Amino acid sequence: GPPAYVIPGFVASDKTCSGLRHAIAEAGWRTYPWDLGLNRGAHPDVLRHLRQRLEVIHDGRPVLLVGWSLGGVFARELAREVPEMVRAVVTLGSPFSGDPHMNNVWRLYEWVTGHAVDNPPVPHYPDKPPVPTLAIWSRKDGIVAKRAARGLDGERDKEVEIACSHMAFGVSYKAGQRVAVEIGAFLREI
Repeated sequence: GPPAYVIPGFVASDKTCSGLRHAIAEAGWRTYPWDLGLNRGAHPDVLRHLRQRLEVIHDGRPVLLVGWSLGGVFARELAREVPEMVRAVVTLGSPFSGDPHMNNVWRLYEWVTGHAVDNPPVPHYPDKPPVPTLAIWSRKDGIVAKRAARGLDGERDKEVEIACSHMAFGVSYKAGQRVAVEIGAFLREI
């Protein structure tokens, strides 16, 4: 199937996202892990590493980027750098909009990364990247505020609410199946 690159959230890994990748693969995609170990937050080389991985995955067809939480923020910035290689970006409970303190783990993030959540070493822009974007969010998230994960008009093409916790976006096969359905519907609309 067409390629899909799945980027895990903060302090998560490819193993954490295996249920999500499996559900997306069952929907007909050839899924690829991020292959960078534990996501330890933004660092100066993260976009370079993501771009190198995307270049390996890219087989001439544009790649679907699926990012959970911080992984979705990275996916949006990667799409901004190389839009010609990206089919669409799907964020799952990702804090891409509004104040970066609109989540319950910003203090942990700062402690782990050593930089302020509102001053990362990677550029971050809330405006929509130049590719189709779908923001999937949940009222039951518990970590990221719905306003931050849903975004505003002009920051994404479509937003869809699903009922799951923040962790379920990445680890739940059932939530992954719903994500795959929403991805399919979104791509048929664009």
